[in-house]
Amino acid sequence: MKNRISNVFLILMLGFTFTLYAQEKTVSGVITDATDGTPLPGASISIKGSTKGVISDFDGNYSIIVDENETLLITYVGYVPQEFTVAGKTTINVQLKVDQNVLDEVVVVAYGTQKKEAVTSSVATVKSDELSDLTVSNTSSMLQGKVAGVQVSASGGSPGSTPSILIRGMASLNGNVQPLWVVDGVIQHGTPIVNPNDVESMSVLKDASATSLYGSRGANGVIIITTKKAKLGVSKLTFTSKVGINEFTSGNFEVMNSQQLYDYHALMGNVQEWYTPDLLERDYDWIGNATQSALVQDYNMSYTSSNDKMSTYLAGGYFNEEGTIKGSEFERYTFRLNLDYKVNDRLTLKPKVSFSFDERYNADHSRYAIYTNLPWDLPFDAEGNAVKAQESNDWIGRDQSNYYYDLQWNYGTSKVFNMSFNGDFEFKILDDLTYISTNNFTLYHSNSFSYTDPLSTGGEATNGSLYNSSSRRFTKLTTQMLKYTKEFDDHAITALAGYEYNDYVYEDMGATGIGLIGGGTILNVTSEPKSISGYKNEYALQSGFLNVDYSYGNRYFAKASIRRDGASNFGIDNQYGTFFALGAGWNIHNENFFKSEVVNSLKLRASYGSVGNRPGSLYPYQSTYSASTHYDAVPAATLSQYGNPDLSWEKSYETNIAIDTRIFDRFSATLEYYNKNTSDLLYYVDLPALSGFNGYWENVGGLKNTGFEAVLSADILKDNDFSWNVGFNIGINKNEVTELFDEQTEIPRGDKIFKIGEDMNSWYMRKWAGVHPANGDPLWEVVDDETGEISYTSNYNEATEQIVGNGSPDFIGGFSSNMEYKGFSLNAKFSFVSGGEIYNSSRSLYDSDGLYPTFNQQVLADGWSRWENPGDEASHPRAVYGGNNNSNKTSSRYLEDRSYLKLKNVTFGYNLPETILNKLRLSDARVYISGDNLLTFTNYSGMDPEVGGLSGSTSTSYPVPKRFVFGLNFSF
Repeated sequence: MKNRISNVFLILMLGFTFTLYAQEKTVSGVITDATDGTPLPGASISIKGSTKGVISDFDGNYSIIVDENETLLITYVGYVPQEFTVAGKTTINVQLKVDQNVLDEVVVVAYGTQKKEAVTSSVATVKSDELSDLTVSNTSSMLQGKVAGVQVSASGGSPGSTPSILIRGMASLNGNVQPLWVVDGVIQHGTPIVNPNDVESMSVLKDASATSLYGSRGANGVIIITTKKAKLGVSKLTFTSKVGINEFTSGNFEVMNSQQLYDYHALMGNVQEWYTPDLLERDYDWIGNATQSALVQDYNMSYTSSNDKMSTYLAGGYFNEEGTIKGSEFERYTFRLNLDYKVNDRLTLKPKVSFSFDERYNADHSRYAIYTNLPWDLPFDAEGNAVKAQESNDWIGRDQSNYYYDLQWNYGTSKVFNMSFNGDFEFKILDDLTYISTNNFTLYHSNSFSYTDPLSTGGEATNGSLYNSSSRRFTKLTTQMLKYTKEFDDHAITALAGYEYNDYVYEDMGATGIGLIGGGTILNVTSEPKSISGYKNEYALQSGFLNVDYSYGNRYFAKASIRRDGASNFGIDNQYGTFFALGAGWNIHNENFFKSEVVNSLKLRASYGSVGNRPGSLYPYQSTYSASTHYDAVPAATLSQYGNPDLSWEKSYETNIAIDTRIFDRFSATLEYYNKNTSDLLYYVDLPALSGFNGYWENVGGLKNTGFEAVLSADILKDNDFSWNVGFNIGINKNEVTELFDEQTEIPRGDKIFKIGEDMNSWYMRKWAGVHPANGDPLWEVVDDETGEISYTSNYNEATEQIVGNGSPDFIGGFSSNMEYKGFSLNAKFSFVSGGEIYNSSRSLYDSDGLYPTFNQQVLADGWSRWENPGDEASHPRAVYGGNNNSNKTSSRYLEDRSYLKLKNVTFGYNLPETILNKLRLSDARVYISGDNLLTFTNYSGMDPEVGGLSGSTSTSYPVPKRFVFGLNFSF
């Protein structure tokens, strides 16, 4: 009996054990980002309701033993958690969606990506949906007003123009101040040519800790562009189209019509023979007839496909823009192919190919002439033929030039081809160790052509001319890296070691032939050569770098990096510079002692680092000669630059302190303070002509930039049907010259000055004191050198040159509003600049008080007045034919407040519902209308205070147009 009971018990135990093990199984899979298919290392895969779990590896792979009735919980910081019931499955692949309401997301940083919760540096990321509002041909315009501390200043509104960008102020006197651009890991030469539709995200690295891995190239900040990739398991064909109209806008600038100009001449007491009432019978609108409503078109098609072996992104684009000033047109074709091919579990090939082709046509109406030409000068005769001004008895304008006459024949073109190829790959040496190789070459080729007809005024002296030029730039870059990642218990470490080499070769040539057959377009049709030119330069850099990131328990974070750069710009003793960075972060909200239902996240971070800068010249340490001169038809060389073999790197050391927080799961804020000190400033020192040299490069002193930045965001409403988010950012930067060359306290440089204790962008000129009420003469300040007493003079030469302001804004920023309701969306974005003075140099021509009586003049802006009678309190002196005591000479009279607020974009769109999409067999579709640069609020009397804003000086600019666009996007 006892044996029988024992046997039964044994059978029951075996059965229970068999049943228990039969229910357990191994489930494996890969965790990826649902947006772009990127593997998510470090994702948590746990059994719901238990403490059992695993972490995904570097490629997002995981494996876990579970009961078939259990539920897996997959979480990753910054992503929406997902649950899956095992239910007999052995493979569960998971695509996690980014949680837009969570602060911690994955961001692109130097040479890789990082979870935002672990970032200790100052990095701002702008996603593609935030960049696609403007209709532009370049990527840099899309950042305006969207990143705190980033100032975007348009170079003009001509088709295809590219703005300038300044990150956290100017940190160099004569060195480069533009940021470094990086596209898919490839360092660019200048602003890259990238189709905005191909951009997945843009990361702006602002402080030294973020940019230090780029060493000597990161002194002015870094902008990283990541282009699009296919989403895992999704094949899609997408078409986007935009068609719009550009409208010319002259802001607050207006020139006089016939009556206004006639009355102005009456004030001057004009006694010229041609000044008769008959002039009022003529009133030609030069600006109105030279401008137009211009067409802009932007079409893009892309195909994406991704599976376990290969990911493909294939895209092509076409952009065309006409000028709002007649006669110019810009056309661009783009192509991009991004491939990821997984050869096996260890090797992945990542080739990329892109190219663009630009073509510009230029026969535009003279911007100078349409403002200066008089309304009394008629460009066409009674039969509609263009008048040759030099032969006309009725032409009054000083320049005797009717550009319509030459535009019958003369024109110019330029063509640019840019191609880039990446042969990248990754090889997993060990589960925790990966070899990453980036290898790129880029070829840039351009051709320019200019035609001047024998019949034109410009071609009379030479019987016509042709100009042809060709230039080529070839760059190579290779970056070889080892990346080590390891997680154990609460610890996580990522180490990156790399070597980088980059070289650059540029050459061009040009030729001009004269005496041509009308209509000819090649130099062979010219009878003799007039000039030839040629140029070539090159440089090379090589670097080694190391970066280590460490985190503990998602609470404490540390970063350390070092880079050593070698550059051909410096002599053999100073060719190498070493740059470093340290950073730390603390996620207070992850501490056990911090429990709050109000504060969702709270993070402190601090960093300190150094970066370098190189001079604008490629050969600053060498004595150079100019070989462009001739003596008695024999080529000759003359002294040019004096060499300085001791020239060394410009160095910047920056401290950054920040706090990131989110409250009530609705309000987010980032507050940052930085202090950036630059020493050994690179400066080109002019030498007297007696020396035989123009000048030389020297390390001359120091400069300090301090600033504060704030980024605020609020989800006002976020229910299922209606959501409303508002955002705001502001950047405040102050700079100060701290040291100058050879113990000098100030270095005047034209209308500006470098002076210790002052802004490096300080205006230095005579100070305008207004108008003498008794006689209408101009007044300037005279400052007594000994007593400091101020008096006034109407003699320009007696006035004191002094600091009268600076061109640096007090603060810059932007704000936005984004609303969505049941497929409808309404988004608005603004940008603003406050403070700083901009020198409106064009007023010396158009607001000259009579010095240029045969130029058209500017209509006085609101609040301005002209002196006419004794006792008048006026802003403008008495108008005198031939000028009033040098009243239009350089002085603070033409310095104006650059402050403005711009409505950069408004977009109203509608996403078609699934019922319609299913009928049309589309996966998604969107229609929208959009307006760019719709409103500008400013007291600036010129056309556009944004244009020329970095230098603080502007003339008769090509204004950025208003734009109205209709868009349609759909996918299969």
